[in-house]
Amino acid sequence: MKIEIITTIESEQAGTKATDFLAKSSELSRQRIKDAMAKGAVWLKRSRGRKRLRKATEVLKRGDRIELHYDDDLLSRTAPTPLCLHDAKGYSIWFKPAGLLSQGNDFGDHLSLLRLAEQMLEPRRAAFPVHRLDRETAGLMIVAHKANLASQLSALFREHKIEKHYRAWILGELPDRGQIDARLDGKAAHTRYQRLAYNADLNQSLADIEIDTGRTHQIRRHLAGVGHPVIGDPRYGEGNKNREGLQLYATQLAFECPLQRRPVKFELSDTFLVEHCAYRQPA
Repeated sequence: MKIEIITTIESEQAGTKATDFLAKSSELSRQRIKDAMAKGAVWLKRSRGRKRLRKATEVLKRGDRIELHYDDDLLSRTAPTPLCLHDAKGYSIWFKPAGLLSQGNDFGDHLSLLRLAEQMLEPRRAAFPVHRLDRETAGLMIVAHKANLASQLSALFREHKIEKHYRAWILGELPDRGQIDARLDGKAAHTRYQRLAYNADLNQSLADIEIDTGRTHQIRRHLAGVGHPVIGDPRYGEGNKNREGLQLYATQLAFECPLQRRPVKFELSDTFLVEHCAYRQPA
């Protein structure tokens, strides 16, 4: 069941609790409205700001715009648990498992790394997006905890000052190394790869992949475009499906720490990937 309500509060509706107003408007129980609030499916725009409304006792004012984006299927789902690998206070480094969103959308954020980071870290603090990984991709992500640090870290990504490496099992025998420069969505995109191993029985190559740009599904689209799709990709390529899911992992981030002003490097080992993912080491 999906219910969407987007409405502006009139004078006669002002003074009503948000839970009461949405329960009456949607014909859902107050408990379901409170659950939707807690999971980020209710929004309030007051003056210029739009933010998720989680406070069940919030009293609505004239001119408020309140939104409910209710999807009982999504709200009933649980998220795989991420791991915090490093807490620098102003930002943190996480392992995002496959199936977990980087950030939420209008229908909620309880299935996202950002929301779980807010709930799991001690002491608790806000979480700001810096970059994203596809839902199907597991691996390293940076989460900022201060708005100014989010801007600084986002700028490092934008200016190609963060070194990003991925591991992937690829269909077919890749050349020893190569670069793909095909434009994506009308924008420049560059993907470099190095073959680490080849399994002739499966006709699959294990590759280390590095990207400067971060176009949507860049690695997956580039490799599928040259006839070597990522194994387990549900969207791109033919003959590359499997039961273990997408065999693409964000394994390394290297950059200058904006807090300590020195180079830092975070890397997932093969052992870690085997323990936490459906990763297959080369024979």
